[in-house]
Amino acid sequence: MTKPDGNAFDVLAAGSGECVAYMMREIAEICRRFKSRSPGSENERKAAEYMAGILGKDCGCTGIRVESFTEHPASFYGYFYCSMVCDTLCGITFFIQPWLSILFGSLSLLLFLFHFVLYRQVIDPLFPARQGTNVTAVRPCSGEVRQRIFLNGHLDAAWEFPLNYHFGGIVFEIPGVMATVGICYDLVLAVCAVCGAGSWTHTAGLCGLIFIPFFLLLGLTYNPKRIVDGANDNLTGCLIGIGLLREMEKNGIRPEHTEIGVILTGSEEAGLRGAKAWSKAHRDDCRDVPTSVICFDTIQDPRHLMVNRKDLNGTVTTDAALCSLFLQAAEAVNVPCRTGLVPLLGGATDSAAFIQGGFRSIAITGMSHKLERFYHTRLDRSDSLNAEALENCYRAAVEFLKRLEQA
Repeated sequence: MTKPDGNAFDVLAAGSGECVAYMMREIAEICRRFKSRSPGSENERKAAEYMAGILGKDCGCTGIRVESFTEHPASFYGYFYCSMVCDTLCGITFFIQPWLSILFGSLSLLLFLFHFVLYRQVIDPLFPARQGTNVTAVRPCSGEVRQRIFLNGHLDAAWEFPLNYHFGGIVFEIPGVMATVGICYDLVLAVCAVCGAGSWTHTAGLCGLIFIPFFLLLGLTYNPKRIVDGANDNLTGCLIGIGLLREMEKNGIRPEHTEIGVILTGSEEAGLRGAKAWSKAHRDDCRDVPTSVICFDTIQDPRHLMVNRKDLNGTVTTDAALCSLFLQAAEAVNVPCRTGLVPLLGGATDSAAFIQGGFRSIAITGMSHKLERFYHTRLDRSDSLNAEALENCYRAAVEFLKRLEQA
């Protein structure tokens, strides 16, 4: 095996173009062979098994595990139907009994906070159970294990956002923003009515009916019958890890003290369910040495390569030392990369679930957090991949691993 010094990692960097070409071919093949990889689906499992095969055959990994976990994937976006009902009842019951309006409005806000902002599994039992799939693979180091680094991407694909596909991100966001304003308006008005504020509240309630169409539009947030290809989101994240380990195996590069592995999580689009399940199942497995998880998600635009210092709608702080090291690595190889965060209503990456599960983790993204037109739409195909974005991320990741090994 090649000694894992700086020159060895430089060999990986020099082959970045060939590796990116491989990534793009594999992403196209997975999109072709395993369509409709929705969370908890058969094709999610088949894609997991296919990539596990690559990790064993071409990447020198051992201890490869394809694991199932129980989840309720329809609950995550099914929330919008629950919200639609609660919001509409809040607006209508104001004219029957204002305290009922307070009840439904409070329930709506609590669902928004705990289910949609914090990704708690509060309504999961209301939806059918399915079996999601995770893959874990480790490439052993040549000497004593002193640290373990997992490269992560999620292998499932999202249900389509019809409004984003037809009209763009601004139109897509209008129903959610207006529904939030509307429910707050109705809730405050109902409290005023219960407190005996006067007859003006009835007139104000009639004005509040203008929000009802926006409540109903929440039901059009996603289309459960159309699953996108998910080439960028997030086969790019999967193939960054697979491609890097494949290049290490091809060039006989095996770090001395760092185990490098891959976690391919299922059902990220169902509220990080795969990463949550993996963290629970493997927390004790990784207590022997410091273990970190580097999440790559939607590496599509070289202008927006970003280390996210906060995740999960800005509520979870990622590992500061790893963030700084990745930024330094990117700068060292002249890759444009900046720091940022996943903002409120921006969603989350699997990194948040790993951190909550007790692991050091960071999230590397490659798209604007302002909703892109391809995001969760049928435009997320293999012909929309960006080679420059993949190569930049790959080169920065190689330098990052080199610095971790030499630290």
